[in-house]
Amino acid sequence: MGKDLLKPDYIFESSWEVCNKVGGIYTVLSSRAKTLQEEMKDRIIFIGPDFWKKEESPYFKEDKLLFAEWQCLAQQQGLKVRIGRWTVPGEPIAILVDFNPFFEQKNEIYGWLWEHYSVDSLHAYGDYDEASMFSYAAGLVTESFYHYLLTITPNPKVIYHANEWMCGLGALYINANVPQIGTIFTTHATSIGRSIAGNQKPLYDYLFAYNGDQMAEELNMQSKHSIEKQTAWFVDCFTTVSDITANECKELLDKPVDVVLPNGFDNSFVPKGAVFNSKRKAARKRLLQVANALLGEQLDDDTLIVSTSGRYEFRNKGIDVFVEAMNRLLRDRDLKKKVVAFLEVPSWVGEPRKDLQERLSKNETYNTPLEVPMITHWLNNMDHDNVLGMLKYYDMHNRKYDNVKVIFLPCYLDGKDGILNMTYYDIVLGNDLCVYPSYYEPWGYTPLEAVAFKVPCITTDLAGFGLWANKEFGRYGELEDGVKVIHRTDYNYSEVADAIKDTVAQFSAMSQQEVDACRKKADALSKKALWSQFIQYYHEAYDIALRNAAKRMANK
Repeated sequence: MGKDLLKPDYIFESSWEVCNKVGGIYTVLSSRAKTLQEEMKDRIIFIGPDFWKKEESPYFKEDKLLFAEWQCLAQQQGLKVRIGRWTVPGEPIAILVDFNPFFEQKNEIYGWLWEHYSVDSLHAYGDYDEASMFSYAAGLVTESFYHYLLTITPNPKVIYHANEWMCGLGALYINANVPQIGTIFTTHATSIGRSIAGNQKPLYDYLFAYNGDQMAEELNMQSKHSIEKQTAWFVDCFTTVSDITANECKELLDKPVDVVLPNGFDNSFVPKGAVFNSKRKAARKRLLQVANALLGEQLDDDTLIVSTSGRYEFRNKGIDVFVEAMNRLLRDRDLKKKVVAFLEVPSWVGEPRKDLQERLSKNETYNTPLEVPMITHWLNNMDHDNVLGMLKYYDMHNRKYDNVKVIFLPCYLDGKDGILNMTYYDIVLGNDLCVYPSYYEPWGYTPLEAVAFKVPCITTDLAGFGLWANKEFGRYGELEDGVKVIHRTDYNYSEVADAIKDTVAQFSAMSQQEVDACRKKADALSKKALWSQFIQYYHEAYDIALRNAAKRMANK
């Protein structure tokens, strides 16, 4: 990589998660936006779905004067768009498009897709249609804007960057109809790989032997797999987020990636100095307050606060092995402190517990537990929940004499959950240790976020972040490095549970000086994963896409 890299004049980037906070890709895009906005100054434009009818998106601020001329044009072309700012650091331009009008043309669009790119949409179900119509609309928006740009800039170098299978159709549309635009496709996790792992099948030992098309048929994933595979094959630059997923792409999509784009972090919102310390104190106080009201037990500040968080993928995110490890820790003689382990995983939540709210409102301390002292909110499916089922199976009922208590927080920590009433970022820094023992994790933002807030963590080498940390250390990460990386395979669940148990026990015996050193190392590692360090890989991808688009045009 040198000075001769081709640079885009404009980048259009589409994702289902633009101004729509539903998963990890929101964090990827919103945290990277600031770095690209600083470089591109309003020439990076994000495109997301507009389904904010009754109330406005809390992440979008409309601006009717922004590219007003193009807004009129788009309207004349039958595109229902709103343009404004994404309210994240850097405040980049975002276009929200209403994709509902295109459902009428769905069959014609799918017919075109089959004819030109052999994409099988016949077996579509669930979110496939919705995502495809949005993707098609995003392609039309980009085409329209590109033709508008031609009136103000001669031959602009333009990139269209599609994220996940949900945006594949738009990338193929651009490829066929605006071939001057360089296309990039990033799969953050292959749909078929996630499905194999989620269906309790061994993914890694058999990866070389799996046929992606065959597995898609077996798992009823033909349409998602088809759009993902064909997009990977036809775009100008195919990318993913980690070496482990790059291998998955090669085996299951039969297409090696052109560049790996690791997920960076923007730490501008990590509080500094005295503010950090007071926020950490407030988080610990609140967590222990909730624990006391629920458990009826006095827990002092010396209590070890441990947590796991993420999407509710019971096996893929290692939630099962986390509960297993806490159960084993109950009987561990090396444990030197009491532990409160929080599971911050959004489930099918009903409502915050009224009895718990009542106790918290009185601001008293309690010495009797509430009924079901393992959960902060009632669920709609209390009898069929995996976490509660496992706690019940192991008879883990947070009894007074238990040195390890497990508390399930089954809601989004958005500051308005009714119990903690603090955001995830305001809570995570209150932890002593975070545990993310993923079985399937293309990258892993949660461990990266933890270390950015100076919280040491445990992860596995099946997570992209864990592999990256090992690469940085030049060996397997240990607790003293700030990140303990556990070797995980298809079959060593029990060893992983033991390794987590042993690591928590080891941490409980550390002196304050050792803990401080550990926190310092975690912080130092997070600095190596800032977007300022990782954005270079995006420049490489832009260069590849622009060169391939130029070649295509030269051959016409």
